[in-house]
Order: sequence, then C-alpha cells, then structure tokens
Amino acid sequence: MPTLNARSPLSAVLDAPDAKAVLDELVPDLMDSPIARSLVAFPTGSLLTLMLGDDDPRVDAVIDRVGDIEDPRPARREETAIVPVAGYEAESVARASAVLTLPPRVRRLELAEVVLDGPSHGNPFVDVDVWATFTSAGQSIRVGGFYDGDGRYVIRFLPRSAGAWEFVTSSNARSLDGVAGVIDVEDSDLRGPVGVVDEFHFEYANGTPFLPLGTTAYVWNHQSEALQQQTLDTLRGAPFNKIRMCVFPKDMIYNSNDPDHYVWERRPDGSWDTTRFDLEYWRHLEDLLRQLGELGIQADLIIFHPYDERWSLSNQSSTADDRYVRYLARRLSAFPHVWWSMANEYDLLVNKSLEDWDRLANLLREEDHVGHLISIHNWMEIWDASSEWVTHCSIQHGEDLAKSVDKWRRTWRKPVLVDETGYEGDLDQGWGSLTGEDLVRRFWEVSLRGGYASHGETFYRADEQIWWSKGGVLRGDSISRLKFLQRIASESPTGRLDPLPSDWDATWGGIAGQYCIIYFGDHRPVFRDVAIPAGMTAEIDVIDTWLMTVTTLPGVHSGTVRVDLPARPYVAIRLRASA
Repeated sequence: MPTLNARSPLSAVLDAPDAKAVLDELVPDLMDSPIARSLVAFPTGSLLTLMLGDDDPRVDAVIDRVGDIEDPRPARREETAIVPVAGYEAESVARASAVLTLPPRVRRLELAEVVLDGPSHGNPFVDVDVWATFTSAGQSIRVGGFYDGDGRYVIRFLPRSAGAWEFVTSSNARSLDGVAGVIDVEDSDLRGPVGVVDEFHFEYANGTPFLPLGTTAYVWNHQSEALQQQTLDTLRGAPFNKIRMCVFPKDMIYNSNDPDHYVWERRPDGSWDTTRFDLEYWRHLEDLLRQLGELGIQADLIIFHPYDERWSLSNQSSTADDRYVRYLARRLSAFPHVWWSMANEYDLLVNKSLEDWDRLANLLREEDHVGHLISIHNWMEIWDASSEWVTHCSIQHGEDLAKSVDKWRRTWRKPVLVDETGYEGDLDQGWGSLTGEDLVRRFWEVSLRGGYASHGETFYRADEQIWWSKGGVLRGDSISRLKFLQRIASESPTGRLDPLPSDWDATWGGIAGQYCIIYFGDHRPVFRDVAIPAGMTAEIDVIDTWLMTVTTLPGVHSGTVRVDLPARPYVAIRLRASA
C-alpha cells in the first residue's frame, strides 16, 4: 500500500491517526494557523515549509516520521486504455475510400487541414486512429489526426517550407487508410511559431526577434461570450503579445461560475465520459485561438492545474490524462502561436508524480509535429528545468528576482520567464495586492538580468470579473510602463537585454560595451558616479521608468562621469555607444 510523503495533502496526514499524532507532537500549533485550515488540500511538505521556513528541521522530521504510515486515501481509479483494432470496418469496405478534402490554398507557416469523411459507428474518438506522413524535399513528418464528429476526421499540418508536400494516410479504419494526395505550399512572409534562440531568448521561425510581454487571464475562455469579446477588445489595445490561459475551468476565490462547456462530454448521471470530447468546447477554443493569432498574441495554454476540484478534472485517470493530451496536441499543434504549459502550480497536483509529468510531456512532444515551446509552472517547488522536454523556465517567484534569474540562467542555460511575480491590484491576498510601482520594478529587475516577466491584474470587483482570471477590462497603472520597458529593451542593438556585471546596489543589463542600463529600483540617489566601460564612448540618458521619460545629457562621455539624478525611485541610467 502507498505511504504518506511530502507531496501527500495535509488532509490525508490529518486523516491518518498515527500521522496526526506526529503533527501533534512536532508542530502542535499547526492547525491553529489559518493557512493550514484553508489549504489542507495542498502538499504537506510545501505547507510546512511555507509556515515554518526553509531551514526549520521540523519539516524534514515530520516527513520522515510519516513516511512509514499508510496513505488513507483511496487509490485513484484507473481505467483500461482502449486500443483501436484492425476490425473496426468490415473487409467489404474499400481501402482508401474515404472522401478527401484539401484546402484551396496553403502558405508556408500557415495551418493546413486535410479532411476525410469516413465512418461514425461505435465511438470514433477511441475506436479509430488516423495519421498522415507528409514528405517534401527529403523531409518526412508524421502528423496525427483527430475525430471532429459526424464522420469527419481532420489532420492539421503546419508546413515549414514551400513546395509540394505529398502525403499518405494510415489508419485502423480501412476507408481512412492509404488515402494519398499532394498539398502545394506557397512561400510566405508569415512569422510562424516562436522558438528559443541563443540559449536565453526567443525568435519567430522566420528569424524575427520575439520579446515576450505576457499577461495572465486564466479562464477568460470559460466566460460569457460578451465578456470574452470584451477581453479581446481590451487585448487589441494593450501591448501584450502572450497570454497564459487554462484549458480546464477554475474553481478558486473569485471564480464561482460554471462554464457552458468542458473538455469532456457528460454522461446522463453527470459524470465525465472521458472517452468522448465535447466538440462545442473545442471548436469554441479554436475560434478564440484564431482571434488571438489575428492580434499577434501567443497563447500559452495551461494543460493541467489544481483548481478544479468542483469538477474532479485534476483527478482523472492516467488513461484519461493521456487521451486528453494526445487529442489536445493533435487538434491544436498546427496553430503557429501556441505554447504548452504542462501545469500551473504543478506541485499542488498531489495526485500526479514527477514521473507522470515526464510521461505526459513526452507524449505531448511526440504528438506535436511543430515542436512548440513547453514549460511547467510551480507553486513553491521550482521544476528542475534540466528535463530534456523543457524548452524554457516558467517560474512563480516574487522576491530577490535579479539574483534568482541569474541563478536560474546559470543552472539551466534556458530562457527564464517569471510568469508570476505577483499581481497589481487590491485583493485581500498578498499575491493580489501589489502596487503598480512594485510590479513594474519587478519587471525591470527580471528584464535586466536577461529574463522575461508576465503581467497580471487583480482589482476587486463584486461581479468577480477580475482580469487575472476572467479577463474583461484593465484598470492598473503598470501597463503603459511595461510597454515603455519593452521599448527600451527593443532599442538595444540586439533587440533584447542580457545581464551585465552589476553594482551591489544597482542592477546592470544590456549589451556589453554597446548598450548598458543601470537600474536603481526603489532607491532614490541624487547622483551617481558611473564608470563607463573601458573602450566605450557613450551618450548618457536618465530614464524615469515610472514617468516614462528619457532625458539625454549633452555630449558624449568616457571614463567616470557624475550623472545627476532626480532623487526619485524607479530611475535608471542608460549608456549608448556613440557612433
């Protein structure tokens, strides 16, 4: 029988009398804490660390003592995987007899659909498998297809090169097997998907730099049509080029509504039929993705998260998890502007092990013929991003950001996105009541160390329409300042920033010998003696990052220069190599 461990929820430890006795002995005041009372579904080890501190020996003592005690929770109910069999269609059905429809025009780096009209008996979601092998100029790509209802099978393909792409299908359904065709792909100037470049940064497939300025609206796609449209209208006028959003709905404070549709269909008794997908849900999600693409916004799709206990979606069987990830990848991978986030706060999903995450991520990578960016986001336990499938770090962290980003870059040699630094707002939660000034300060610290941060906004509304979760409208002061930061970063010779050797009390970033920014954060010096790097002759700007002003000093400078400053916080000095 499984035993308790650091990832077991506190509720399980409390339900086991012997384990509760350990808590009573070693941390007798634990249940007096409002944190413990409200977060009993969270992992015991992380909660103890949160309440007692990283260095308190009682954390390890409790985990060690309860490690021999049986976990009282019932085992997660598993289901047998359904394997498509060769006899789905009778021998009398002619091979490759399905009606084929090809797109009238296909451009390089644009989604193309191959559609087959075939059988619909039984349950084609699980009874039928279909895929196609595309070949062109020595390239060969296998692309899985999906069932879209009413006998319609779709294979979506994102061609990366122009020319003739021949294909042939394979399937356990005779009518879908061996269908052949050719797609003539025109050249285009489309940017295509975003990938990693130079270890720490991003660019589009066509070589255009991508400088992320992301926001978070977790379940805006699960709201009313009017609110979704309002969100899109807001994004149209905002500077963001990436949005974090969930596939599953969310049950948390300020999230009390049920969506109209879900990933799965429901059975008559209200339970989920994890062998059938709700096509209205998926078609609607695709429509929103298309609209984000038209706005030039990357959709960072969060595949799992812990805040759906009302619907038990975070505790579905591993078979259902695999089926869902496979369908998701086959249905959405050909969208060029999709990113994958395996989870939001993965360490709160206590029913999934580290091995589960590796299995699911590798399945996703196997089914994603485009090779989109993949990350996984933490609550307290930052994922070891040395995992082969992780393309970039997606981290929740709020303090000591400059030093932390330095450490993560050195450790993993991958791009660092601090996707949750806290939110500008006025909620009754520490994470949701930052000032605009503090959020902007965090962005500057992350950016000057060569990382990227994501925006979020949490101003209270009685109707629960809070941007961080449901989208709608933006009210904060940070947005224009973040756009200003993006402008300053894009003006560097490479269009991005990298860390530079810093002073003990100020953060340096930019491009060595060419473009240097010295940021003072919430300090407010009246002047600074700046040692311009050897061999550099510079023009000097004083930047007020909050007032969004740039004041250029007369002349060009070298050596050590005293720069007068306005004795206000959030000021920076910029050195630009003179021509």
